Amino acid sequence: MTATPFTVQLRVYYEDTDAAGIVYYANYLRFIERGRTELLRALGHDQNALMKEGIAFAVRSANVEFLKPAKLDDLLTVETTIESLGRAQVTFAQRVLRAKEVLLDAKIRVACIDPALGKPIAMPRSLHQQLSALPGPAQ
Repeated sequence: MTATPFTVQLRVYYEDTDAAGIVYYANYLRFIERGRTELLRALGHDQNALMKEGIAFAVRSANVEFLKPAKLDDLLTVETTIESLGRAQVTFAQRVLRAKEVLLDAKIRVACIDPALGKPIAMPRSLHQQLSALPGPAQ
């Protein structure tokens, strides 16, 4: 049995596309960023509140496979799961789908940092526990 990933739906707007009506590749990074941000929000962690506590997340690496194009007016689903989790970093497995068709597959490694110093720090224990309870990547 596969655990259910966290999902966010979004619509492709004209501003997301290139001259051919296809989603511009860099905009997929915005889409999956929304998936991660909404996952944190669903866990009760607002980015602004975290910043005030001296906690921020910075993308350290991104491995992205663009499989098929999304187009103007498509309804997309961003799936987010935890690939791996350390004390100061987390790797997210993310997919962008149109219905059941996978358009993008990504692994995004994010470091927990002190925003004032820009240096890695251990994430709060409560957040680490919440992330460790989330499902792994879809099979």
